[in-house]
Amino acid sequence: MNRSGGEFACVQGNGIFDGPMDAASVAAIKSWHANVVRVPFNEDCWLGLPNVEPAYAGATYRAALKSYVDLLHQNGLVAILDLHWTQGVYTGNSSACTDVNSTCQKPMTDAAHAVDLWTSVATAFKGDDATILDLFNEPYLDRAVSGSAAAWTCWRDGGSACTGIGYAVAGMQTLVNAVRATGATNVLMLGGLAYSNDLTQWLQYKPSDPAGNLVASWHSYNFNTCSSSSCWDAQLAPVAAAVPLVAGEIGENDCASGYVTGLMDWLDRHQASYLGWTWNTWNCSTGPALISAYDGTPTAFGAGVRQHFLAAG
Repeated sequence: MNRSGGEFACVQGNGIFDGPMDAASVAAIKSWHANVVRVPFNEDCWLGLPNVEPAYAGATYRAALKSYVDLLHQNGLVAILDLHWTQGVYTGNSSACTDVNSTCQKPMTDAAHAVDLWTSVATAFKGDDATILDLFNEPYLDRAVSGSAAAWTCWRDGGSACTGIGYAVAGMQTLVNAVRATGATNVLMLGGLAYSNDLTQWLQYKPSDPAGNLVASWHSYNFNTCSSSSCWDAQLAPVAAAVPLVAGEIGENDCASGYVTGLMDWLDRHQASYLGWTWNTWNCSTGPALISAYDGTPTAFGAGVRQHFLAAG
């Protein structure tokens, strides 16, 4: 499951998380037979940058995330820490906000802070093999950089390889290097282009990793471009055959489960992993949300995911 909140509540001045993050809420997640929880987090809040209220930033924020990860582990659950909102002024195609601060999704990680961020996170969690590091939620620099090769080069290399983005970009190779420089050997998830829905050249542009511990991260919703089994066969199957594939977010915006059921069946056949978006009590069509209450009561969308998880054992 995804457990959203840590990426937005702090920077909006509303606390650190959205809803309960206690033992009872974790038990509810486990009752669906989930075995991993993805926890989105915020660059500004982790680093304690001055735009965030001190009560929700820096050491306090880091301790809250560490405590939640520890709670997940105590319950036999793997944690994925997902860098979701980052800094950088971007006003181009598909811009979600014009703010330099980490108040929305940006096209790619920023050179100004991302290395410090991942150095800090990796130092905090190195040696914890039950914590996976998702280096950047949903790159969409292909909306700003002209041409597929140029977009993928920017994705990997950042810096001068990026045009059309108004801030200096830190590429995936830089982020991998930052984590490994700490001595951390944690599994690293790398999302592709088009909000992580495009993995067509992931293998070609895969960064080098001395630990050999990279995972292709893919996101899939019914409204994405690659949302059919024929597309999955053509674009995903070769990736899944070469490296571990994790669908870090799956969902649909129709308050139903027909799309994700077919998708989970396909992912099962290709020995890939998947996480539903999201374990929050939002509207199932705008979230989309898996639950209507934190005791695990499913929405109509969540009911299909729950049924599949329970059947898997």
